[in-house]
Amino acid sequence: MAYSQTIMSQIVLPEQANPAGNIHGGEIIKMMDNAAYVVARKHCRTNVVTARVDELEFYQPIFVGQLVTCKGQLVFVGRSSMEVLVQIEVEDLSSDQPPVVALKAFFTMVALDENCRPVEVPRLILETEQEKMAFEEGEKRYQLYKRKRQKKA
Repeated sequence: MAYSQTIMSQIVLPEQANPAGNIHGGEIIKMMDNAAYVVARKHCRTNVVTARVDELEFYQPIFVGQLVTCKGQLVFVGRSSMEVLVQIEVEDLSSDQPPVVALKAFFTMVALDENCRPVEVPRLILETEQEKMAFEEGEKRYQLYKRKRQKKA
């Protein structure tokens, strides 16, 4: 699973923030969605789209001038869908404090063929106990989402 991980960093700029200097939530979601896209695309090598994002809860504020690091990792694959854990860390570059987790979310990405139809994705090769646990937890979320969709239909 390590082959598809991605890390993206950027400094929060004034145009990405509100008048109080806090980053707009949409800016962070866009960064997270881009990271999820890269992870999923690296895994399946075809076009992917975002199908679902779970709850986003900010644990820490993010301000102009701070370094934001977005880490994405594949945790589960279904037939055509992939679940990507995306975590945002924030760091004040004017201090010696280590980065802290500001938020995280699971993105469900779906692989598409050239006709924009879902296409099967490669299975995951689980190498560590941690990867196996993450996969099992992802499978539970997948089954829960699937049941919710069936109830709506």
